[in-house]
Amino acid sequence: MAKKHRAYWKGYLRLSLVTIAVEVYNGVESKSEISFRQIHKPSGRRINYQKIVPGVGKVENADVVKGYEVDTDTYVILEPEEIDSLKLESKKTIDLVQFVDASEVDYRFFERPYFVAPADPLAGEGFVVIRDALRDTGKLGLAQVTIGGREWLVAIGPLQDGLVMELLRYADELREPEDFFSEIPTETPPKQMVDLAVQLIEQKTRPFEPSAFHDRYQDALKALVQEKMKGRKVVAPEEEGRPSGTNVIDLMEALKRSLGTPAKRGGKTTDETSNETKSEKGRKATKAEGAPAASKKAAPKPRARRKA
Repeated sequence: MAKKHRAYWKGYLRLSLVTIAVEVYNGVESKSEISFRQIHKPSGRRINYQKIVPGVGKVENADVVKGYEVDTDTYVILEPEEIDSLKLESKKTIDLVQFVDASEVDYRFFERPYFVAPADPLAGEGFVVIRDALRDTGKLGLAQVTIGGREWLVAIGPLQDGLVMELLRYADELREPEDFFSEIPTETPPKQMVDLAVQLIEQKTRPFEPSAFHDRYQDALKALVQEKMKGRKVVAPEEEGRPSGTNVIDLMEALKRSLGTPAKRGGKTTDETSNETKSEKGRKATKAEGAPAASKKAAPKPRARRKA
């Protein structure tokens, strides 16, 4: 089964007594990001770093091992073969030990997606059975797998014709929200304001199309590099100052303007006030043009009698 990309991990996917060979592929592409090198400005040459031990000097890569610090300048040295000797089943097998509703997993736990595909034609049938069962139940399978030097908690679910494996953060890696939300007002906001915010959200709601968004900062960096390559001097524009706390905006008015609804002043909308002002001016102008002198009053016209 030919693949366009090299597998990031190879092993087995197990559901109880059903075990199939799978391959895991990185689901994220990051080559479009601009990366910078540190350059020695006077010479224009790249800065290289050497591994140096104080009192010893430069060391070779072959002499570098991993050490765990147990005290100041005191380490437990671990050889590569000692680390490789750790016998964890998750190094080769993704064992689906529990299933949960997809909606139950807090999105803060999701770390990085990977694609899971059958490793060979013989694994195809079992793979499709597990995929369709997850799709029909709306469940995610939880497992643990060793990747990149650590054991990850993962969630596996259906994605198009295959499976996606999401690396999950462990619970103790997440900070407590209460540490950051303690100063948020606890009073219930006015219902009219909430209703306006709901209307604004509904007005801006549309299907999720991730291709409609792109990294504008990366685009600006690429444009800056192109300008510099052409020998042009780049002058930074003056940045606007951060808004101060004294510039308080009426929340109700801001919500209405966001929806395109005229804001009210004194119980009337600004449009109504404007139209009323124009009408009032028109009435005054008409009176001024057709009114007689102030000292004389126009005689009332006699009413016509109805014929019997």
